[in-house]
Amino acid sequence: LQKNKFESLPKVSFMTSRMKSLKYLDMSNNLLRHDGADVQCQWAESLTELDLSSNQLADAVFECLPVNVKKLGLQNNQISNVPRGVAELRSLEELNLALNRLADLPGCSGFPSLQFLNIEMNLILIPSADFFQSCPRVRELQAGHNPFKCSCELQAFIRLERQSGGKLFGWPAAYVCEYPEGLRGTELKDFHLSQLACNTTLLLVTALVLTLVLVAAVAFLCIYLDVPWYVRMTWQWTQTKRRAWHNPPGEPGTVLQFHAFISYSERDSLWVKNELIPNLEKGEGCVQLCQHERDFIPGKSIVENIINCIEKSYKSIFVLSPNFVQSEWCHYELYFAHHKLFSENSNSLILVLLEPIPPYLIPARYHKLKALMAKRTYLEWPKERSKHALFWANLRAAI
Repeated sequence: LQKNKFESLPKVSFMTSRMKSLKYLDMSNNLLRHDGADVQCQWAESLTELDLSSNQLADAVFECLPVNVKKLGLQNNQISNVPRGVAELRSLEELNLALNRLADLPGCSGFPSLQFLNIEMNLILIPSADFFQSCPRVRELQAGHNPFKCSCELQAFIRLERQSGGKLFGWPAAYVCEYPEGLRGTELKDFHLSQLACNTTLLLVTALVLTLVLVAAVAFLCIYLDVPWYVRMTWQWTQTKRRAWHNPPGEPGTVLQFHAFISYSERDSLWVKNELIPNLEKGEGCVQLCQHERDFIPGKSIVENIINCIEKSYKSIFVLSPNFVQSEWCHYELYFAHHKLFSENSNSLILVLLEPIPPYLIPARYHKLKALMAKRTYLEWPKERSKHALFWANLRAAI
């Protein structure tokens, strides 16, 4: 009875109710509808094959089907969902739902005997990956020619094909990505994403671990290279410079007032006071020295006094010893003097080695001192008294 103008599916069912031997009925290409408005359907119990394709049937059609049907054709209708628990078609073995509006694969709760399912050319973006678990008796699934969205969610369906053992009809040619635009035309078998890209938890954990490792590495390098100390010193130097630039008009700027600034450890102060200062400041060709105990200006910070004294001195003398490398303030003075050396391209550093310094005693932050001692000639304090006069002559000459 195909290609007629039948409109009511319930009326067709009542028409067959008295046909005791009817097994096959073709009602395709009609105008059949069923709105499910409490209208009961009554089909011939002998009917096992029914073709309702190319009609105007919607989801309610599953309320009006012959209970003993084995082969059912519903392609090219307006079905958007297969209601669960509505139809109880225990004998149904073959179901054709191609060319409808379905957004996912139907389950088999109402079709326990289903073996063949055709759901091609619907609106399925991401098919359910548990289809064969819910439909264990299905031997063939035709799900190709759908607008598949190739994303992480589709990976499970692609794995399903490998596990199904060839149950996907038309694989791989009929299974092609439609979305996103960049992957259009790519066969599903060629679409792969890493587990890291698809597992949000794994991605977050990996990102967190990498961030922690990076932070730990940066922190270790900062501590090893003493970066916080250098940042703090650079800040102090910048602040002092800024204050100097904003001096009141009447306050004098930086003028050379001393021949040399002396940097030494307090533990070596006896040698400085008893030997260095008397021999340089007295006698012929006396030298004007800047010593922190007498020349630092009260009220200013220690760092500011150090910077000012270095900038007001023509040279900077560093009395090196194991005590020197253990002094925090000596390190400040060396840092600022070294900064002046490079900023003014001057030759203002004079190194005096009071006592030999074993390399293992020099902290990592004193890499500048190591470099200076490797590149620059330094004066070594002689233990023999007969050589002291030559030492002082060389030091005066250096100044």
